[in-house]
Amino acid sequence: MVKLNYFLIIGIIILLMSCTEKNTIRLKNDSTDLSSTIDPEGESNSSKSMAEKDFNKLSFLGKYTLADFFKNNPELDRSVDEIFNSMNDEEKISQMIVQAAGKYGKSETEILDLIKKKRIGGVLLLKGSKSEFKSYINAFNKESQNSNSLPLIFSADAEPSLVNSKITGLKKINATNTIKNIEESSATANEISSILKDIGINQNFAPVCDFSKNKEIIGNRSFGNNTDELIKLSGEFIKKTQENNIIATAKHFPGHGNVTGDSHKELVYIKGELKELDVFKEMVKIGVLSIMVGHIAIENNEKYNTDGLPSTLSRKIVTDLLRNDLGFEGLVITDAMNMEAVTQFQSPSLKAIEAGCDIVLMPSDEAKLINSVKEKMDKDQEFREQVYESVKRVLRVKLGIIRYS
Repeated sequence: MVKLNYFLIIGIIILLMSCTEKNTIRLKNDSTDLSSTIDPEGESNSSKSMAEKDFNKLSFLGKYTLADFFKNNPELDRSVDEIFNSMNDEEKISQMIVQAAGKYGKSETEILDLIKKKRIGGVLLLKGSKSEFKSYINAFNKESQNSNSLPLIFSADAEPSLVNSKITGLKKINATNTIKNIEESSATANEISSILKDIGINQNFAPVCDFSKNKEIIGNRSFGNNTDELIKLSGEFIKKTQENNIIATAKHFPGHGNVTGDSHKELVYIKGELKELDVFKEMVKIGVLSIMVGHIAIENNEKYNTDGLPSTLSRKIVTDLLRNDLGFEGLVITDAMNMEAVTQFQSPSLKAIEAGCDIVLMPSDEAKLINSVKEKMDKDQEFREQVYESVKRVLRVKLGIIRYS
């Protein structure tokens, strides 16, 4: 009997220690500072927040690829919903923000702070070396894990014509306008994708699908002025990029090649017919995952006149044309929001989301944007649902690229 009581006492002590340990872990997870609590109308509350979700241990991470994005996949839908329902509104909106790091972007410290505060969903790596970019990605991934944030999408402007200036120290890659056949386009896409994968970059803001007529900004970045050649060579670049499980991005919708001027410096105009639209139509058909909208106004076009707004801020272009008429269901991303063509407008980043963009690239003030989107969501149920659809697209594509060791 004494021996039995001894083992009973030992068992009770072990059970109490186990409970204490679990409570300690729970308290540690609950220590994350959340900016607000989600309302109960179909939303998760703070008890299901990201603070209590260990993304490293989700069983479905690494299970999907980008090839699953457009498929009817109920299991993937459930995985997206599981992550979506674990986030509050501020965290959801943050998934729509991509900020830049590197020589012309924010400092490493600033990006780390955005990750820690859960105000960012991705990072564009601007000019730097492979080793510098790897260092950034390692630091940003570490902070994502420490702050228990969903991992970031890492992107680059790795067009054939720009990749040597954007990622220094690489062997020379021929400019886009020198690529004349499918074999060369395929080989170049594979070569660039290999470089990006080695660094840890999982989205390429390429290819340029515009005509090469515009010399101020497009020129040798394009495959040329022949629609059929543009479709063939851009399409092959996209296919090979995405076969490497890297998000390809067709840009600059609805076409920057048939305008005069540089949208980095001023608002540019398509006057009349959208002559490059057929190229983008075909990129949608072949399954491009991302399309970048340019800061291009349209005038003298009865159906798609933007009334002085750049396409980025025009619902007529982003939602009516790209989503509804062309049937694009992938990610719509803005061109950089620090360009002169768009900074002249009030609250341009909010307007871009109102227009239907899923991702805002390089907004001026992340916290202000999150608050302004949240305020409109609280007043406008239709807008709230639109934002939620955008967030789910981002989460869906992230599940195709997230890998843990």
